Amino acid sequence: MKLLSDLFSTDYGRASIAGIAFMIGMGVFFIRFFIRKMDEETLAEQKKINK
Repeated sequence: MKLLSDLFSTDYGRASIAGIAFMIGMGVFFIRFFIRKMDEETLAEQKKINK
């Protein structure tokens, strides 16, 4: 219980939470970004082939 208390009540605990949340957010952003770019590239190649 002290662990959770330290995590949410101290400056270094809050900084840790913020850092972890930021890294997870970056991971989600980059996964979505790269998947979107791969799909765009696939569509562009298909259009090029069909013309």
